[in-house]
Amino acid sequence: MNKRSHILPSEKKRKRMIKAQVQTNPHYGKKPSDQTLSERLQECLILIDKPAGPTSHQVDAWVKNIFDTTKVGHAGTLDPRVTGVLPIGVGRATRGLQVLIHAGKEYVGVMKFHADVSEKKIREIQSNLVGDITQLPPVRSAVKRVKRKRKIYYFDIIEIEGRDVLFRVGCEAGTYIRTLCVDIGKKLGVGAHLAELRRTRVGNFSEQMLIKLQDVLDAFVFYKEDGLEKPLFDLLYPFEALLDPLPKIIIRDSAVDAICHGADLALPGVAAVDSAIKKDDTVAVMTLKDEGVMIGRAMYTSEEIIEKDTGMCVQSERVFMKKGTYPSIWKKH
Repeated sequence: MNKRSHILPSEKKRKRMIKAQVQTNPHYGKKPSDQTLSERLQECLILIDKPAGPTSHQVDAWVKNIFDTTKVGHAGTLDPRVTGVLPIGVGRATRGLQVLIHAGKEYVGVMKFHADVSEKKIREIQSNLVGDITQLPPVRSAVKRVKRKRKIYYFDIIEIEGRDVLFRVGCEAGTYIRTLCVDIGKKLGVGAHLAELRRTRVGNFSEQMLIKLQDVLDAFVFYKEDGLEKPLFDLLYPFEALLDPLPKIIIRDSAVDAICHGADLALPGVAAVDSAIKKDDTVAVMTLKDEGVMIGRAMYTSEEIIEKDTGMCVQSERVFMKKGTYPSIWKKH
C-alpha cells in the first residue's frame, strides 16, 4: 500500500510563539506524564482497534465492565461492520471527547462499481471529489435527514482491480463514506456501493497506536491480580491527548484558577501561543505543565495575542480542570 500523500488539518505543524518567559511552580498541578496509574484511570483515553461485528456502544459497555466504571464514551461512531480507530474516553475524559469533532478522519475502503468503468474515468473523478461536498445522511442514521456540507481533504485511489477500487479518503468529521461511494457511482452512471471500510486515523491518532480489547482486559487483570501497573499504564493516554487536534495557548500559573471558576482568558495571563490561530478558532488553553485547562473561542489571531497587553483573548466554552488545582492568586488582585 502506498504512503499517505496528504495530511489532515490537525496534523498541520505549528510554531510555538513565546509571549513571556515564565516558570511554573512545582508544588501545584502535575505533568500528565508524571501521573500515577490511579490518577490516569480517573480520566484517560484508550485507542481501541474496533473489530467487525459489535457496535461502538457495545465496545463502550465492554470497557465499562473491564474498568468497573460508569463513565465511558466514544468519539465518532463506527458501523458494526467497520473496523479501526475508535477513541474511548474513561472517567472524566468523556467530557473532552467532543473536541475530536475538530479532528479530521481518514478511512481506507473498497468501493465496488455495479458495471465496468474505465480506469481513466475513475481517475478523472478523483480530483473533483476534493473540497466541499453536500451529503444527505443515509436512511439508517442517527441524525436528521437534511442536506449538509462536509469537506473532503484528499481522495487517493490506491488500486483498481476490475470493478473494485481500493481508496483512501481524508474528510471532516460527520462525512458518510457509504454515501460518498453511492454518489460516485451515480456520477459515473453505473452505480456503486461501499464493500469494506476501515478507519485508519482520527486527527493525530493513527492505527499504529491501536490496541485490542483483549489486550486491555489482560493488562487490567495483571494489575488487579498481580499488582503490575506498567502494562496497563502504557495502554492509557492522558486526557490531554484529546486536545491534540487543537492549537494551544499556554498560560501562567496565576491565570489557571480564575479560568477554573468560569473566567475568560485575559491577555496578561498568556505565556505562549501556537502560530496560525485565527479569530473564532477553537483553541485549547494549557498550563505550563501541559495540563488541559479549558477549550474556548479565540478572540484574536496568534499575532494579535502576542502584540496586545490588555483585554480578553479566549472566550471560555468548556472547563476541564478542577477548581483549586492551582492557587487563587487572582482573588488577591
